[in-house]
Amino acid sequence: MPAVDAMGCDKLAKLIGTPRCPILLDIRRAALREAQPAMIPTARALPEAALSPDGAAALARDLRAKAPGQSVVVACAEGHGRSQGLAAWLRHEGLAAEYLEGGFAAWARAGHLTVAPPSLPLRCDPASRSLWVTRARPKIDRIACPWLIRRFVDPAAVILFVAPGEVASVAEAMGAQPFDIEDVFWSHRGESCTFDTMLTEFGLHSPPLNQLAAIIRAADTGKLDQVPEAAGLLAISLGLSRQYADDQAQLGAGMAVYDALYRWARDASEETHGWPKAGKVAK
Repeated sequence: MPAVDAMGCDKLAKLIGTPRCPILLDIRRAALREAQPAMIPTARALPEAALSPDGAAALARDLRAKAPGQSVVVACAEGHGRSQGLAAWLRHEGLAAEYLEGGFAAWARAGHLTVAPPSLPLRCDPASRSLWVTRARPKIDRIACPWLIRRFVDPAAVILFVAPGEVASVAEAMGAQPFDIEDVFWSHRGESCTFDTMLTEFGLHSPPLNQLAAIIRAADTGKLDQVPEAAGLLAISLGLSRQYADDQAQLGAGMAVYDALYRWARDASEETHGWPKAGKVAK
């Protein structure tokens, strides 16, 4: 049983990839992160200055301003003084903060999902958010990829939708990563779609995400006979594109669709549903 003010790795693993995931702060020493650069999904690496009283107070102000009411989990190497101290300070500042029991070492020993740093840097804006840009009027990949980024890489990621011919120029002007267009790093590769590319580059392969990728790939490439759920995803995606004229509004609605698909793939893909026989009362 986790200690008071601690969260166990198994509990955190269940929250990652869902809208209920807390803010994750990685305060391992820089040398340890360099030696083992993989991180817990969505974790934000903090500098040493965050462990000082002034740094912790500034961090608390930033969290209250940008994510009011959201809980926080702090992870250090093994769950000792660094993470417990910062979590305690954040609670002193009025935030709901816990430390990760056993730290990153326990997370890795348990074999939980980690994010590998990509082979190219993600340029960020002044607020430390990653920036991404793609074609307007998204359907499947261009909603699925932002969902993956926000749920497993950067919860605050900025996604820009622009005219197809302007993606490259906007990417250069804004310092954003172009995705799901031809001749860029984050795009289709052979028979795979951009969602597959992101799973590989971020090291995010897991049974539920791989199952989700198969559905997305079949729906996005017109191979609906390969996966039973692909036709349903295509229908929902096209329906959303007709329902919403604003791409950001469509992305918001699409996030809920992929949240549900992920939970189905993770927790409910073996469950079936039927109608009770005559004379039986559904419970």
